[in-house]
Amino acid sequence: MSDEETLTYNPNRLLDGLIDIMHLKNDAALARSLEVAPPVISKIRHLKLPVGASLLIRMHEVSELSIRDLRYLMGDRRQKFRISPVHFKPEATAE
Repeated sequence: MSDEETLTYNPNRLLDGLIDIMHLKNDAALARSLEVAPPVISKIRHLKLPVGASLLIRMHEVSELSIRDLRYLMGDRRQKFRISPVHFKPEATAE
């Protein structure tokens, strides 16, 4: 793999890595292990669905890889995550 390939977001590397590390046969077996529907894996592979936080946590639980290692596998190299302060503002109530 070239340096450029290893630095770009690619969830297929993550899925293939999990299949290899967990000694699974295919995407269907991975879906069963993660307790998700097989189309979820397909949509992630075809970049139609992102790897969400809950799925990343589930991958961590079943593979025992750290979240950092999982993120690294898929090409996410951010050191910090920024969350908008808007997410923490209480909703205005109608009076």
